[in-house]
Amino acid sequence: MTEAAYYFEDFSIGRVFPLASKSVTADEMVEFAAEFDPQPMHLDEAAGRASILGGLSASGWHTASMFMRMMFDGWLSSSSSEGSPGIEFMEWKKPVLAGDTLSGRSTVLESRTLRSRPGIGIVKFLHEVENQRGEIVMRGENPIMMRLRDAREDAA
Repeated sequence: MTEAAYYFEDFSIGRVFPLASKSVTADEMVEFAAEFDPQPMHLDEAAGRASILGGLSASGWHTASMFMRMMFDGWLSSSSSEGSPGIEFMEWKKPVLAGDTLSGRSTVLESRTLRSRPGIGIVKFLHEVENQRGEIVMRGENPIMMRLRDAREDAA
């Protein structure tokens, strides 16, 4: 097992972690929508243009799934993450259209150790995903449980 680069102690309030970038194709949007959210604006360009979204658009759930991968590739895979107890909120601010390139950041809002689980802390993040024009397309907040660096020494 590879040692984590980021432990609980590395997540200071205000620290920003970049998300990996992701280019979005029409084919993947339609494939996701066909299986999980088969609304017309996610399946057909003409239906998307006729909708308030202005074109073939990714389902919000597809955007959330892409964000998860962007976060994993950007920094989560290098962390001591023990998972998350949930999402506090998620907003889809603008449509993600075919051809968009997404990027963004996760910003630490707060952190605390857990009394109920020695060696684990919880870090709350604000996540923002934006398109190539710098427009926020998704925002969300959630806590993620992280192992403490010092807990490694206690376990040895």
